[in-house]
Amino acid sequence: MITKCRYYKAFAAYAASNVGLATVAAALCAFIAPAAAGSGIPEVKAYLNGVDAHSILAPSTLFVKIFGSILGVSAGFVVGKEGPMVHTGACIASFLGQGGSRKYHLTWSWLRYFKNDRDRRDLITCGAAAGVAAAFRAPVGGVLFALEEAASWWRSALLWRTFFTTAVVAIVLRVFIQYCTTGNCGLFGQGGLIMYDVSAASATYSGPDILAVLFLGILGGIFGSIYNYLVDKVIRTYSIIHEKGAAAKILLVITIALLTSCLSYGLPWFAECQACPTDESVSCPSVGQSGNYKSFNCPSGYYNDLASLFLNTNDDAIRNLFSTSTTKEFHISSLFIFFAAVYFLGIITYGIAIPSGLFIPVILAGACYGRLVGRLFESISTLDTGLFALLGAASFLGGTMRMTVSLCIILLELTNDLLLLPLVMLVLLISKTVADNFNKGIYDQIVKIKGLPYLEAHAEPYMRHLVTSDVVSGPLVTFSGIEKVGRILDALRTTGHNGFPVIDEPPFSDAPELCGLVLRSHLLILLKGKIFSTDRVVCGAEILHRFAAFDFAKAGSGKGIKLEDLDIEEEEMDMYVDLHPITNASPYTVVETMSLAKAAILFRQLGLRHLCLVPKSQGRPPIVGILTRHDFMPEHILGLYPHIKAH
Repeated sequence: MITKCRYYKAFAAYAASNVGLATVAAALCAFIAPAAAGSGIPEVKAYLNGVDAHSILAPSTLFVKIFGSILGVSAGFVVGKEGPMVHTGACIASFLGQGGSRKYHLTWSWLRYFKNDRDRRDLITCGAAAGVAAAFRAPVGGVLFALEEAASWWRSALLWRTFFTTAVVAIVLRVFIQYCTTGNCGLFGQGGLIMYDVSAASATYSGPDILAVLFLGILGGIFGSIYNYLVDKVIRTYSIIHEKGAAAKILLVITIALLTSCLSYGLPWFAECQACPTDESVSCPSVGQSGNYKSFNCPSGYYNDLASLFLNTNDDAIRNLFSTSTTKEFHISSLFIFFAAVYFLGIITYGIAIPSGLFIPVILAGACYGRLVGRLFESISTLDTGLFALLGAASFLGGTMRMTVSLCIILLELTNDLLLLPLVMLVLLISKTVADNFNKGIYDQIVKIKGLPYLEAHAEPYMRHLVTSDVVSGPLVTFSGIEKVGRILDALRTTGHNGFPVIDEPPFSDAPELCGLVLRSHLLILLKGKIFSTDRVVCGAEILHRFAAFDFAKAGSGKGIKLEDLDIEEEEMDMYVDLHPITNASPYTVVETMSLAKAAILFRQLGLRHLCLVPKSQGRPPIVGILTRHDFMPEHILGLYPHIKAH
């Protein structure tokens, strides 16, 4: 339509297709799986920290994440597929880790061996690494991403497991890319395993280049911290809109889709047509799906540089910005316009009800101002502007996400330029250091906005002035080793606790003593089995014969026994049940006078859910209280002691 000068019809077709795709993506998110909206990396990070939020890894979330991401990227939004692919990998891993899905009739008996917290956590870590490896075709970067950003607990065995997973991803990708060389798969596989190859450019640098890199690092840190601040404000605003229901979510997505379409189609009209390069090896203007030189509204032999960035796939736009030996390909004013538009659209698009990644908008904006800095230092620098674009992308990634090692390796695997390694390292470190002075990384901020109780690796300074008994919540609910069924049911109904201390009293012990800790889920399974006795006697052997070990395995999402599922008769309420067989007889305990800072580090490093407090002196009850994740949260502690300064 554009080639035939039907500009209004062309815009109508472009905007209608974008809005149509966006509406379907939003409807999937709003009605089927609201948890699929956004990147998914903060939720995976929180899960691996010990926060199992509702339906973040459910099969319905996986379905919406895959198709919503495809529709969202196709709708022309300034979003990436990388974050959603990490979430997709984690969802598949969780699906396997919970033994499949009974609801969808996809279960395998051999998967029951993974139905425990540690193995499922390991699988999800591998899934997250696989997502990064598939999205960026960066297997080693995937392993390092899982280590640096995703996982809260790391073991040596997990290193080779994630490495094996990402190696398989690389092989499968290679097989598909080989098959797709015939042209059967559209744009998939272009560039092989190296997505944005810049190795053709000479990577020699001197003193002035180092100055330019320092400037880029500082710029990336400032832009990154501003970006994070604005994204934080936008997400909080959108959350108010989302509370009004599914219709409001879809309407917001349609509004952003229309705005994106208007800017993508309208801004190239402000760009001047530029003459095609004389090099015969390049196709100018580009005809068909992709290429560096889009003609748009320009006559034959000319191209529109802004249209080459806006009206291309995100991957092709990045390739255009990273392209080497093309210093004058983009006019300085065009780079300014594109940077401002992508920066703005990236901020307002994240948080709407579609699966959306942050990597691509950040790489696009960073590459844009990197190329601008390259043009600025052109007279004194020997580095190619395409390499400046890569360093700009690295600086903006460091400024927003605050990762270093994993980003460095991902960028090297993306661009195949090992000679640039020292400069990439330097720019990442500077941008992270500068940005850390203003606010936290983008994923940490989103975790906080979503209200997920994430435990940091370090204890807050004020925790050193408190002891564990200062923050313990009450009242404490305990059970006897052999307890009345009615009392257990009453405790389960009236409290939301997931762990209960079990205390042995005479005549089963000489004095009251802590027997261990019993979980709510295990109590429900035991009560459903109805192995009760009329007398208060030990009957552990009978219980062990009636249940198999897998009966107490961790249930999948929505599969566990609920309190409503129990059918306890009135006469059974006064009967007794022996809790010893299902009690964890070796719970972690600390003395009530232990420093809260030490307890917080212990709690996180061991990946605990409950930490029992025992008294310092004798002659008191054997347990003082239970510390849970909630008790270590700054909001809880500062609420109890408002006079304490948070910093």
